[in-house]
Amino acid sequence: TRMVAKGQFQKVAESLVLRAGQTLDLRCKGKAVKWRYPVYLEEDDERRLRIKDFERHSQLVVVNSTAADTGEYSCWSLQCLDSECRDGENRMGKTFIFFTDPQELFVPTEDYYEVIQLRTNHPTLLPCQVTNPLAKVTLHREFPPEKVAVDGIDISFDVKKGFTIHRPQPSLAGSLFCMANVNGLRQISTKYMLIYVNYPSSVPKPAIRPSVVSIQAGDNFNVTCTVFGEPEITVDFTWEYPGQQIGRPPYIHERTDLARRGGQVQQESESILYIDEARAVDDGLYTCIAENLQGSTRVSTRVRVLPGTPAPKKTKSG
Repeated sequence: TRMVAKGQFQKVAESLVLRAGQTLDLRCKGKAVKWRYPVYLEEDDERRLRIKDFERHSQLVVVNSTAADTGEYSCWSLQCLDSECRDGENRMGKTFIFFTDPQELFVPTEDYYEVIQLRTNHPTLLPCQVTNPLAKVTLHREFPPEKVAVDGIDISFDVKKGFTIHRPQPSLAGSLFCMANVNGLRQISTKYMLIYVNYPSSVPKPAIRPSVVSIQAGDNFNVTCTVFGEPEITVDFTWEYPGQQIGRPPYIHERTDLARRGGQVQQESESILYIDEARAVDDGLYTCIAENLQGSTRVSTRVRVLPGTPAPKKTKSG
């Protein structure tokens, strides 16, 4: 609830609009109440945020409110049955509060530019949060200057969050900003430098294959590590092998090609570890670590190095 006058309380709606400068006074019923509020108030050096806990409720007060206090406010309390208590976050009360300020149409930030990765594997949020729900907000590109189409499908706008790019494309990379308009007053947001990243949908799934499982000492062999995946995804390979312990230098060859598998074009990334003139120290476990932006996967195989066949002794004549 919110205190609207001395002794008068009102249930808070899903969203609330106040003027910057007004005092916010919220109450939350329950024991051991916890609050969540905008990040700006977490770094409150002026002590404008005050929380007082009582036996059956908690009070949150924000004095000298500013546009930066715009955001979601929520509370919950411990749920107790007999002597057992648990966190009641699943029974949270929350509201989104706009603190309107004609000088600040967007929630202020210290950053003039914010770098955001435009990843292909999930939506990208441009957090240009307005302080007035009646603001008309459009999305623009800085160079070349143009308005970006917002169709609600590829790109959508939420007055409590900002613009969400649901289907990231390379064409959206570059500098973008939001523009708000309230009664003819226009302001632009922080500028967002979008960097397009073709992000893999999963970690690599390598397969490892030795040219032989056992070999005579003195002969050559190799171990191949192969990853099939999405095109234009970088895969890095690292090897662990028995000869590393004595600094035995290997020869490694890597290549990347496109291949058709199951009717689909996939990228084939391959790393081949060559061992020349095998020795006893080369006997053991060979491990390939394949890594992309999602993570890494290890696969191993074992190669046995058998003693070389001794050359037959020459018999002495006469």
